[in-house]
Amino acid sequence: MQKEIKATQPALIDIEAYIEEIKSIWDTKIMTNNGEKVSKFRQMLKDYTGCSNIDLFVNGHSALMLAIRALELQGEVITSPFTFVSTTNAIVQNGLTPVFGDIDDSYNLAPDSIEKLITDKTCAIITPHIFGIPCNVGEIERIAGKYHLKVIYDGAQAFGTKIRGSSVAKYGDMTMFSFHAIKVFNSIEGGAIVYKDEEFHRLFELYRNFGISYDEKNGNDVEVAGINAKMNEFQAAMGIVNFAEIDSEIVKRKLLAEQYCSCLRDIPGIWTYPYDKDIDYNYSYFPIRITEEYGVSRDELWLKLKERGIGTRKLYDKLTCDYSCYRQAGYERDTEYADKIKKMALDLPIYGTLQEGDVACICETIRSLRRK
Repeated sequence: MQKEIKATQPALIDIEAYIEEIKSIWDTKIMTNNGEKVSKFRQMLKDYTGCSNIDLFVNGHSALMLAIRALELQGEVITSPFTFVSTTNAIVQNGLTPVFGDIDDSYNLAPDSIEKLITDKTCAIITPHIFGIPCNVGEIERIAGKYHLKVIYDGAQAFGTKIRGSSVAKYGDMTMFSFHAIKVFNSIEGGAIVYKDEEFHRLFELYRNFGISYDEKNGNDVEVAGINAKMNEFQAAMGIVNFAEIDSEIVKRKLLAEQYCSCLRDIPGIWTYPYDKDIDYNYSYFPIRITEEYGVSRDELWLKLKERGIGTRKLYDKLTCDYSCYRQAGYERDTEYADKIKKMALDLPIYGTLQEGDVACICETIRSLRRK
């Protein structure tokens, strides 16, 4: 039996580097509430993305929730159903009505679908850069400008992705990033909001700390109904030390993605994404599509690979509007293509510690399982 190949694996730095970074926490005795690690990590993120307005949060979901709240949106939001449920949850948790558009071959929300779903109740477009593949930001920004809509990008999977040399965070009104353990870049857990209007900074400081403010004359006050969403010093320390590895992690993933594309290219019924030369991808995922020509369904292939010790993920075999809490609500959906893709998409293993030999084994196994 061949060795087990995991579907995903966190990028862990040298433990001694992390221990060295957290030592000063024992000196300051500050573990949370905007300590020196959080401040340092925030500045590193600004330098890396080239964006001047960034705030940090305990996780990506709380960051997205608060980004939506900060824009004081009301009404309907056009969104993609082909995503992790956090995107939809954050919309609904803010009292907004999701309207589910369709996707295109990038797995992202299709601009044509957006425009035909806009009504006088539409207030925003909130959609992910799924698999680290950026949306058609040019068309989305054009549509948003035409109809005076806000745009929030869920960049949970897209940290490190660049469009013509610029971070994806430079598009839209706001972009959320997640630094969850299995992302390309992690701070154990953690999240960030990148935004254009610097006046949001004070609001985000309130939102993530129960809404509490302080001044010497009046003492504590609670200005808004905030939550506890502060990033702590141990998370920030992990982010700080992981910055030394992010570029090499993406390079390793790119080489593995190129190997996958080369090895799978001539297998009938296996479709790989045609990466654009104008985009620097982070290769956070490696999605393929299984078509009828392969002779084995996506679900069968997933099971057969699992039996051979190769972990893969059926992302996303349910659209978020298919989950019972949203299906029963009867939200509007235009998801014809997404309904097809959800039965065909399979995420293959890709992470920095994966070996070229592992990729060769995965590809050869996929080749051997085809039913002619």
